[in-house]
Amino acid sequence: MNTPKRTLFGSLAAAAVLATAFGSQAIAAPSQDDGAASSKVGMLGAMQRDLGLTKTQATDRLASEAKAAKADKTLEKALGADYAGSWYDAKAGTLVVAVTDASQAGTVKAQGAQVRTVERSAAELDGYMKDLDAKQASAPSTVAGWYVDPAANKVVIPAGDTAAAASFAKKAGVPTSAIEVERSAEQPKPLYQGGDAYYISNARCSIGFAVNGGFVTAGHCGSQGAATQSPSGTFAGSSFPGNDYAWVRSSATITGTVNNYSGGSVAVRGSQDAAVGSSICRSGSTTGWHCGTIQARNSTVNYSQGSVYGLIRTSVCAEPGDSGGSAITGNQAQGVTSGGSGNCSSGGTTYFQPVNEILSAYGLTLKTS
Repeated sequence: MNTPKRTLFGSLAAAAVLATAFGSQAIAAPSQDDGAASSKVGMLGAMQRDLGLTKTQATDRLASEAKAAKADKTLEKALGADYAGSWYDAKAGTLVVAVTDASQAGTVKAQGAQVRTVERSAAELDGYMKDLDAKQASAPSTVAGWYVDPAANKVVIPAGDTAAAASFAKKAGVPTSAIEVERSAEQPKPLYQGGDAYYISNARCSIGFAVNGGFVTAGHCGSQGAATQSPSGTFAGSSFPGNDYAWVRSSATITGTVNNYSGGSVAVRGSQDAAVGSSICRSGSTTGWHCGTIQARNSTVNYSQGSVYGLIRTSVCAEPGDSGGSAITGNQAQGVTSGGSGNCSSGGTTYFQPVNEILSAYGLTLKTS
């Protein structure tokens, strides 16, 4: 398997070099404004198309997922050390919560959720994630990253060379019984643009979500102090790799909505984390609205520029030109597009930087509508 091509996009000069190195599909030329979306449908339309739902099913699912997200937040606090993660069961239309102590079943059911008794707690699995993160520098180049699968109660490692991945995990001190190595051709790379475009020199990126004083976006779009145009502003903070977030200070009027590329917008009401298994929709200037499901939270992804930690892994497709854009479940902001692999013709995997982490890092307040 070839070494994954994971590309950072910045200035026009950098874009030209990368286009030569990785081919035309690695980036969208900054001089070409391809902001017209390929599929002009709203959120419910995108969910129907991408998730195979009827309009009624899509509407009901959004309501059910919102209820599940609130229950999950309550149960994580109530269960404490016995909490082992959760996921949304789309077929049953309910939240499933894993616990390490069967006696906690009543607490879970009281919140209208199903219960699953497992061996490892969420804290234990997060500890194994940290073990792998600490050894990231020695990870094989064919390892795309790693993430916790709460339903399997294991840490999953997608890799082209499964034997090398298993050896890496063993050297990191993670028990074989706690990992699942998955053969994968994933080649994650950062993308840029998405949602409404903005510009840094001759390169183009995208507004993620409006905050008081400006907007948040992907960190690989620009370094601190870089100037933006349309809207005009300045990168007041930026972090990449390690994280992939930034915020741009701007006096422009930016509303608490997301462009749905169907002639309208979606109101942002908050930033409640959606459960694993929930639907998620992404706005991007190259491919418009596309939806999928949340596969994992707290994922590590290995880009050629370095690893990024704590990302949301999803089945949403994306293409070069979609990065920095908004990801939302219902009316709750989830994150900004970091990168991924695949495309919107054959499908792919896309990672998002959680928006709540960005708000916390810079002390920002999400602008809602």
